[in-house]
Amino acid sequence: MTSPTPLDAARAALSADPENEALRLRFYDCLADGEMFLLLEREAEGDTMEPRIFDLESGPMVLVFDREDRLSAFTGGISAYAALPGRVIAGLLKGQGIGLGVNLGVSASELLLPAEAMDWLAQTLDETPEETEGLPESFHPPKGLPEGLITGLDAKLARAGGLAAGAMLAAVTYQGGRRGHLLAFVDAVDTAQAALARAASEALVFSGIEAGEMDVVFLRGGDAATAAMARVALRFDLPVPAEPAEPRQTAPGMDPNRPPRLV
Repeated sequence: MTSPTPLDAARAALSADPENEALRLRFYDCLADGEMFLLLEREAEGDTMEPRIFDLESGPMVLVFDREDRLSAFTGGISAYAALPGRVIAGLLKGQGIGLGVNLGVSASELLLPAEAMDWLAQTLDETPEETEGLPESFHPPKGLPEGLITGLDAKLARAGGLAAGAMLAAVTYQGGRRGHLLAFVDAVDTAQAALARAASEALVFSGIEAGEMDVVFLRGGDAATAAMARVALRFDLPVPAEPAEPRQTAPGMDPNRPPRLV
């Protein structure tokens, strides 16, 4: 018996409380961040692939599975597929009028997501954090934040190993009196700053906070603000990679400069 996947756990929680919007957002977050196996008509050629499309009463669908063996169980044998992050698949389906079938017939986490849901997910993931300016006056221990945001940040940052030395979350009062919360990345890789800011923004969005706000800043270990925040902040330790990861540039979707194309 195989262990439940993160998507299984998110789907089970949603099934137990289907009206819970926070659990629904958590499921979409898990789908976006997970590696999905997209069923293809034939092997991909370069950066071009052809998903197998199923015409259902609810509309055309492509199928993904969160484990390779589940895809094989559905098809009954070896089949062509592309292993892609869920967020990439959502981007490919945006505006295509095609829905997504997840783990159909092979898991209790099976679900049919209409084309409108994929458009919403892709648009949500496309949103870029806004740049603001403010001069912190004082820092305080974070308070009043929902557990969903803390666990969401923890999960996002657990996949950001090597991109920063660490992160801290504190309440902040800016000059002028504005108050909020500030997430600081310490000694972040310059080229990773946009990705880290986006990950923080997604954690906020998928936490279910309405009109939520959390600023992001990038500090160096020797900055005075870093020492001031460290005295009151909640700390997130990013994992240290054992060795540099070798990107699978030959697989569709792995080269950010050459996203896969549907045919």
